[in-house]
Amino acid sequence: MRKPMVAGNWKMNKTVADAVTLVNELLPELKAQTAVDRVLCPPFTALYSVSGLLKDSGIGCGAQDLFWEAKGAFTGEVAPDMVAELGKYVIIGHSERRTYFGETDESVNKKVLAALAAGLTPIVCVGETLEENQGGKTEAVVTRQVNAGLSGISAADAEKIVIAYEPVWAIGTGLAATGPDANKVIAEYIRKPYAALYGEAAAQAIRVLYGGSVKGSNAAEFFGQPDIDGALVGGASLKKADFMEIVNAAAK
Repeated sequence: MRKPMVAGNWKMNKTVADAVTLVNELLPELKAQTAVDRVLCPPFTALYSVSGLLKDSGIGCGAQDLFWEAKGAFTGEVAPDMVAELGKYVIIGHSERRTYFGETDESVNKKVLAALAAGLTPIVCVGETLEENQGGKTEAVVTRQVNAGLSGISAADAEKIVIAYEPVWAIGTGLAATGPDANKVIAEYIRKPYAALYGEAAAQAIRVLYGGSVKGSNAAEFFGQPDIDGALVGGASLKKADFMEIVNAAAK
């Protein structure tokens, strides 16, 4: 059995004060919902405060990115060990990083390797654009991203990774893939290439989340699919009621 996971990606939202307020609102209900692995990924400025509030709560804390070098003259970047001081998880390769900041399959792979070396659990994002989806390229794009992201990673380390299928056309648009469509992509274009690398048993053990306009009203449709193990949630993670509705749906 793969334990469900719901991770909140706050993106570039919440001051430190706002983050503290939201965590304090969430904590009582999040702590009670132990059937799901719950993770909060605030912006870097709030990571220290949020990690302190989550300490010993059973709720994971994560960053939204990192750099692949351990230290050095990389102005504005954050090293893996800096993240590992404050959290267990890190989102890597989100479509917004690929779209706006020039991230490539190669840079995603370097970040995954660096995160694993620092003892972090990477949440690796893959997904196709609207143009790629409509052009029938979903299989080629997602399979390529999975293979590239996992390049050079041992079977033992690959077991530690969480993959998130985030169709780019569904992020922040209000559009969402249907449950069956998302499940097909995960089963055919994520688990199959993973199985080719590490074996069928490993492919059935790895957790794969769905992300892209997930909200309380559609969460059950995704979580009812056999290959979807939870969600990477954007906008709906910024309000207690919305996020808890998704977490509770995952628990069912």
